[in-house]
Amino acid sequence: MGIFAHSFFINMEKKSYTFDEIKLKLVNYCVYQDRCHAEVEQKMREFLLIDEAKEEIMLYLLRENYLNEERFTRSYIRGKFYIKHWGKTKIKLNLKQKQVPEKLINKCFDEIDEGDYEKTIRKIYEDYYSKQNGLKEYQRKSKTVKYLMSRGFEYEKINDILE
Repeated sequence: MGIFAHSFFINMEKKSYTFDEIKLKLVNYCVYQDRCHAEVEQKMREFLLIDEAKEEIMLYLLRENYLNEERFTRSYIRGKFYIKHWGKTKIKLNLKQKQVPEKLINKCFDEIDEGDYEKTIRKIYEDYYSKQNGLKEYQRKSKTVKYLMSRGFEYEKINDILE
């Protein structure tokens, strides 16, 4: 028991870093994957920095283009649509949770080709619809539309495409 308690406390201690080490860690954090401002600010909280240090690192990341909110937003939109097949509503909601301004989100939606968007809705509809066996026609359609909406596709858009 005593050994475990002792090792537990050793693991609880925070390692301390110099300002330059923290700056490098945050550069690597941004280089590994595009980040939004809120993610970088969250990461900085781990290091218990004073406000001046946070500000200096943030300015450095922006100036050197390691941190670019528009690039992050465009990359996020492409990934969530073309890889995860999320609709615009779900993408927008998730970006807002990351504190990305709505104006920027709307500007960056041009990353999604309208034809691809419609094709994706059709494909997901057909795939999901075909798996709804033993239901009446209207139930299959209703369940499939609900599924598409849960994936973040807009009701009006789904209806337009299916008519």
